[in-house]
Amino acid sequence: MNFIKRAWLNTFAKWGRTTLLILVTAAILMFVLAGLLISNAANKATEQAKQNVGSTLTLSANREAAFKKMQSSSSSSSNGRPGKISMTPVKLSDAKEIAKNSNISNYNVMVNSSADAKSFDTVSTSGAGSGMMGKMGGGSSTGDITINGVTDTSMVDSFKSKSSKITSGRGLTADDEDTNNTVIESELAEQDNLKVGDTITLKNISNSKKTYKLKIVGIYKASANASTGMMGNDPANTIYTSYTLANTVKGSKYKDTADSVTFNISNPTQTSSVKKAGDKVIDTDTYSLTSDDASYQTVKKSMGAVSGFANKIVWLVAVAGTIILALIVILMVRERRYEIGVLLSLGEARWKIIGQFFTEMVMVLIVSLVIAGAGGQVVGNKLGQQLVSSAQTTQTSSTGSQTTGQPGGGGVPSGGRPSGAPTGGHMGGTANSQKAKQTKLQTQLNATELGQLGGFGLVIMFLAVMIGSFGVLRPEPKKVLIDD
Repeated sequence: MNFIKRAWLNTFAKWGRTTLLILVTAAILMFVLAGLLISNAANKATEQAKQNVGSTLTLSANREAAFKKMQSSSSSSSNGRPGKISMTPVKLSDAKEIAKNSNISNYNVMVNSSADAKSFDTVSTSGAGSGMMGKMGGGSSTGDITINGVTDTSMVDSFKSKSSKITSGRGLTADDEDTNNTVIESELAEQDNLKVGDTITLKNISNSKKTYKLKIVGIYKASANASTGMMGNDPANTIYTSYTLANTVKGSKYKDTADSVTFNISNPTQTSSVKKAGDKVIDTDTYSLTSDDASYQTVKKSMGAVSGFANKIVWLVAVAGTIILALIVILMVRERRYEIGVLLSLGEARWKIIGQFFTEMVMVLIVSLVIAGAGGQVVGNKLGQQLVSSAQTTQTSSTGSQTTGQPGGGGVPSGGRPSGAPTGGHMGGTANSQKAKQTKLQTQLNATELGQLGGFGLVIMFLAVMIGSFGVLRPEPKKVLIDD
């Protein structure tokens, strides 16, 4: 009789044993599938992080070099008084040269300035000082309106993270370069009954006769926890303009310069190479090019931990499943010694008997695959999110412990912020505002995972059958029947 037909008849005749095998095999395959799904989903999440999380390079004045230069001039000064830090504005020509790199998708020019309100009233906050602190104690004069000059508001950290949102009109784009268009905060607009299309007037803080008329093209809502702006200004007094207008307010000598330029890198894995290429363009004694791919590295590390754990699940379950199924097959084969002995005495080849057992197990595998496919994705989603949550919590705690207590400012001395440094939390560095979001691990069952699972199942079944059949099929037919 054909061994495949014998396997078919025996499988249905021993339905109790077959049901047990199906349940055990389905349980094993379900966890193997969960591991495969989690591992593949983690790899996809890492790839997706390249586009969603991103990486940036920031070109700015070299604060550390400027501080050392100030200390050197102070020590050589006859009066011994501390000197003033001199920050060299970034040349836009250097920025454009760096931006030619194929791995840079776009860049945002940022210029920080200030002016006084003329045609409207600013929002006053009790105790904030309303910007007057900058005009006291011999400090540099600061207006009551903070101007954040940018290329595109959508590339500003607060807008990228959705903590600041356009509520009316539109944001600024590269098309607004060399225009007087502006985006103002909703509280300021509400207080002064301003709306999109209206015009506001600012005056120069050093020359009150010099004024600037700005057209409101958009109104934004600042983050609820936005920090106080320049020298105590209320966050509502922060407006966005084109960087060209911000430079005009600062003075003619700032034309074609910027306080900083942020480059968005399309592929975070190329951050290091892009930085090396950029360092060759700039004078590193005057400027610095700093990278920020912390969010991508956080996601990559957490997903790597999840993927590694998932792979361990696959191998541990595969080994344990092989052992469990091998024990079941050993018991199954031992109780069928008489059948085996009769088949051997009738001249049936040993490989056909093993083939019969293997065929029976493959039939069990097919049904088990259906059950595992239905439940494996549910188990994978639950287990995957638990692993992601645990991995990211650990990573966040580790990052927090490394950054807590470290001095900020990249070497800026206490006692003052260099001229042109970003303020107010709206244009802050990406290291502070570009926080990694909770990664959602979406496991999706497809033909690839089912194929991998089927392959694992076949290997497990083959090993189990070979291990279980080894002790019974070795003796001669007569010995098998006598021992039985």
